[in-house]
Amino acid sequence: MNTKELITLSRECEAILIPSGEKIKLTAGTVVRITQSLGGSYTVTTDHGYMARIADSDADALGLEARTTQTAAPVPATGPELEKLVWEQMRSVYDPEIPVNVVDLGLVYSCEVKPLPEGGNRAEVTMTLTAPGCGMGDVLKADAERKIADVPGIKAVDVQMVIDPPWNPSMMSDAAKLELGML
Repeated sequence: MNTKELITLSRECEAILIPSGEKIKLTAGTVVRITQSLGGSYTVTTDHGYMARIADSDADALGLEARTTQTAAPVPATGPELEKLVWEQMRSVYDPEIPVNVVDLGLVYSCEVKPLPEGGNRAEVTMTLTAPGCGMGDVLKADAERKIADVPGIKAVDVQMVIDPPWNPSMMSDAAKLELGML
């Protein structure tokens, strides 16, 4: 969802400033415009020119209904199938400034699912940011951890943020390049 319509927040809600990653409260009556609605959050610009990210749990402050999460598939029998589910889940993590998921942006360098001795599995992910020092790194990491933890059969999640090798646009999928007008 990207709208030119101005929306007045009906109540106070938490938000994250973009690109600093600083948590703020937007007061009731703040006027915003939704610029992106992907991956369970809303990127908005405020009437003061700030860009912020509002969680789906606060959709009602925007006059919207919270979207329901998809029911997870049954636990697959094999590691590769479970790893595929983790990759699919990471495709629901979006950079709040770019309408492309972190996998297609080329930000996820590796994903391994390993069995735990006590049962269940551990997902180990290495990912990066489009720019070192991006304030949204902790937000994207937390998003990935939360969504991966929702995959049935995953009991532990370890997402490591790295800056080497540095990201560059050639790492994007063709679909991402097409979406961003680079093809």
